[in-house]
Amino acid sequence: MRNSTLCYIERDGCYLMMHRVKKKNDMNHDKWIGIGGGFLEDESPEDCIRREAFEETGLTLGHLDFYSVVTFVIENGECEQMFLYKCSDFSGEIGDCDEGELVWVPKADIYKLDLWEGDFLFLRKIENGCDFFTLKLVYDKNGTLLSAVENGETILK
Repeated sequence: MRNSTLCYIERDGCYLMMHRVKKKNDMNHDKWIGIGGGFLEDESPEDCIRREAFEETGLTLGHLDFYSVVTFVIENGECEQMFLYKCSDFSGEIGDCDEGELVWVPKADIYKLDLWEGDFLFLRKIENGCDFFTLKLVYDKNGTLLSAVENGETILK
């Protein structure tokens, strides 16, 4: 199972979003996602998200709010566990990103973007100030969300 991180960096009622348009053979191509990526050897989730945020944006993250462990299952048997964060404590200047275009998007406009279907579920939860939760999202090989289980309870079949 692969481990990854995702963080919604927040400033002035906006999230820093990445429009994934630069990488070839990118499963996230043309999607809008938060900042993050996969673990390197010996990294904790916090180490990973701080490194990924700096590499992708040039920003140094301070205090992190930890919201969830999200398990992704793809029909062909691939699995990933993602550690989900939000951060409004950061420093530095945004640089160029080789994976996509970085844009500050007003929170009210996030839901108009082309996001993964499951992202809508966890974004709404963190926007509502939820407690820690687990989420399992099962997708088919074409990227269609088949089911969602939150804290052990099915919320989408």
